Amino acid sequence: MASLEGLKFSKDHEWVKTEGNINTIGITDFAQSELGDIVFVELPEVGDDITAGQPFGSVESVKTVSELYAPISGKVVEVNSDLEDSPEFVNESPYENAWMVKVEASNEDEFNELMDQAQYDEMTNA
Repeated sequence: MASLEGLKFSKDHEWVKTEGNINTIGITDFAQSELGDIVFVELPEVGDDITAGQPFGSVESVKTVSELYAPISGKVVEVNSDLEDSPEFVNESPYENAWMVKVEASNEDEFNELMDQAQYDEMTNA
């Protein structure tokens, strides 16, 4: 598994890695394992604004369709187009190949309000 150092996590099972004002967002290993085999990923367009706590896309598995909730607010500056043809990356590599969007944060304080690894582990093991 990838190093999760520096990642923050939302209660909705998204992870965020920040580099300057650019934040990379994906779903956690826990989330993908709960969903099962991912068969489709719907993501926003570059230039779209996303709002913390609001849906910004969805993932479809053989079991269900789940909305993706933005852990932070901002403008989408890059979308992982590889997921269009290879949604299985979400199951195989949730922290490396399956990042979903990169967002220019509009409120950097939102990142600090997310859970660290220990807090997320506590939530998912409860």
